[in-house]
Amino acid sequence: MTLWKTTLAAGLLAATALAATALAAPAIAGGTLRLDEVAVGELDPAKASDYADSILMFNVYDTLVLPVQGGPGHAPHLAESWDSDGNSFTFTLRSDVKFQSGNPLTAEDVVFSVERMKALGAGLSYLLGVVKSAEAVDSSTVRFNLSSSYAPFVASLVRLPIVDKKLVMENLGEGDGEMKDWGQAYLSGNGAGTGAYRVVSHNPQEETVMEKNGDYFLDIAEAAPDTVRLRYGLEASTVRTLIARGEHDISSQWLPPEVMGALAKEGAQLFTESGTGAFYLKMNTTKPPLDDVNCRRALSAAFDYQTAIRMIAITEDVSAGSPSTGAIPVGMFGANDSSMVQAQDLDKAREYLAACSHDPAGLDIEISWIAEVPLEERFALLFQSNLADIGVKSHIRKLPWALFAEQVSKPENTPHISQLFVNAVTGDPDTLLYGMYHSSTPGTWQSPEYLNDAIVDEYLEAGRNAPTPEARQEAYAMLNARLMEIAPTIYSYDRQSVFAASDRVNAPALSDPAHAFGLDGMGFSFRLMEVADD
Repeated sequence: MTLWKTTLAAGLLAATALAATALAAPAIAGGTLRLDEVAVGELDPAKASDYADSILMFNVYDTLVLPVQGGPGHAPHLAESWDSDGNSFTFTLRSDVKFQSGNPLTAEDVVFSVERMKALGAGLSYLLGVVKSAEAVDSSTVRFNLSSSYAPFVASLVRLPIVDKKLVMENLGEGDGEMKDWGQAYLSGNGAGTGAYRVVSHNPQEETVMEKNGDYFLDIAEAAPDTVRLRYGLEASTVRTLIARGEHDISSQWLPPEVMGALAKEGAQLFTESGTGAFYLKMNTTKPPLDDVNCRRALSAAFDYQTAIRMIAITEDVSAGSPSTGAIPVGMFGANDSSMVQAQDLDKAREYLAACSHDPAGLDIEISWIAEVPLEERFALLFQSNLADIGVKSHIRKLPWALFAEQVSKPENTPHISQLFVNAVTGDPDTLLYGMYHSSTPGTWQSPEYLNDAIVDEYLEAGRNAPTPEARQEAYAMLNARLMEIAPTIYSYDRQSVFAASDRVNAPALSDPAHAFGLDGMGFSFRLMEVADD
């Protein structure tokens, strides 16, 4: 049996206090924080999956556990402790937590949140697929019974936002059955969480406005923003102008590197969030010529990894990524050593191409890029040039995100090459790799490779079921080697998110590794930021 005692909760509180007070500039309370994200914001926590969604979820809602700041592992949050016995996990809840409605947090809310997420089957609900049942032992104790062993289960709970059952039940919309729409219509525009920030207004195409929750169960620094305005879909030129004028505080991570660099020269801060993911050129393994492993190997060898790294440099000291060493980002289970960087090898590419069963003269590779991420066009042009160097014709296609997500649901509509940023949504490699490569998960935006490889499946299963960290390391190392052998993906570079910020803001979780969460989006916990008064 494994037991996590309440001393961990005390440690988390200490870390929270440290993050809220160890700031670089004097505190001036009560300001408005203004930031933007590219994608629209999904407010329903059961549907959250993208970066903007995560920012909303981590501020309006809370989870049973949080990643430890500045280190590995997880600490209690809404839970004060937990223990595990085989495939059963029991959590004891804090007694001082209330939802923003004023309703107290109970075990029934946790059970309802699990059942709702599984019933809707949207967002990151697949993370809870292993949960056979959840039961309220008493008002402050909840037990999860798993259908099989699952090593990353506690990590997956950082993506289980707890919703206010009573409030949702009072606001059920039209639908079939006892639960009707499970409150989807209501939660698409309203919050129902315990979080440090409450929703004032929400327009998923334009802006979400939030305000500080004065009844939050943890202390919020006086200088944390009183109001947050999260805008969606701003053009890079608009963001640059607004920051230069002092009318915007934090950019999205999607600004072109030269814009980030220019803002830095003009005095902007550069915040960073070291991701647990990478930038991928994903190859449709069902569509000729990429159904032939030698053709895929040829394309992987032809890619110019060194130029790719230069393209994402922002300043001499800050970059949006680091060299890839293989299929698994450095720092995760199974990753190759940081010295084993990939490099272009045109001679090797030509050898693989000669062994391909498809005539190189007849090839025409479709390279897609996501319209909302202009940086990807540059990589499409780079790769097109790389293919020309080995005598392979290609064409480039710009796809809006919504159209891309629709097309990849069928292999025949999926482009040869899909350019994507993908991250481990819980910080664990299982949530990076299983959804991309397991044969049971094709046809999502994460898995346009449509890979079906029994050996890959075997190692993925071993990674999620291994009893010890050492066994997981071994499983993922073997998976790494297998993926490099069959080459379903070009692993361009390991990702780091970079944000330009005004000097009004202090954000230790985005500027000091000792306070970083190691989970994309959680650095934007507004309660841990400080912003100067308006």
